[in-house]
Amino acid sequence: MKKIPWLLLMLALLPSLAQACTDRPEQWKTDIAAFAAADRAHPPPAQPVLFVGSSSIRLWSSLAADFPGRAVINRGFGGSRIADATYYADRLVAPYHPRAIVLYAGDNDLAEGCTPEQVRDAFAAFVQRARSLDANVPIAFIAIKPSVARKNLLTEIRRANALVREYARGQEAISYLDVFTPMLGPDGQPQAKWFGADGLHMNRQGYRLWTGLVRDWLRGTPDAPR
Repeated sequence: MKKIPWLLLMLALLPSLAQACTDRPEQWKTDIAAFAAADRAHPPPAQPVLFVGSSSIRLWSSLAADFPGRAVINRGFGGSRIADATYYADRLVAPYHPRAIVLYAGDNDLAEGCTPEQVRDAFAAFVQRARSLDANVPIAFIAIKPSVARKNLLTEIRRANALVREYARGQEAISYLDVFTPMLGPDGQPQAKWFGADGLHMNRQGYRLWTGLVRDWLRGTPDAPR
């Protein structure tokens, strides 16, 4: 009999738990429209390396300086999730015919209640959608970072990263870039040195680490045939 109240509580919570990972892409309409306006004002380079995803991409303001000699374009937006990039792929991917795509997202997915399996599946859906637009485009998934502010999600982050890495291994020209491991301290915990004051968004040192890993990946990535 003692278990009944707990069962009733779980049943009551099910709608809110289901809602937690529900797609809500319409909230990014203004951001996506701003990208289109920017393209009209300043035509983007031909076949750039496309960086897309959440605020960790949006705040990567040094992209051009970090990747000299390469055409790059930043299409990071707000607190977006992987599914948001998939939903808007016709406006985030299709216009640019990128020679490669670098995606960072999944952080917000987990924070909003998505499971590691849902993160993996969301990335697989993004790959499918991007490849429907550019069949051979190489895609890199930057591992979900171990931020100080989301230390409570470390177990879920590990699991999501492992699932994405396993998925990527079975795909052609899909790569998992492990920023997670080098951002941990000797104790296996997040290190403040990579992050700004909020413990969530990275400082310059964090972006230098990411730059090195992405640069190495790009060196081994041939131009995708068109």
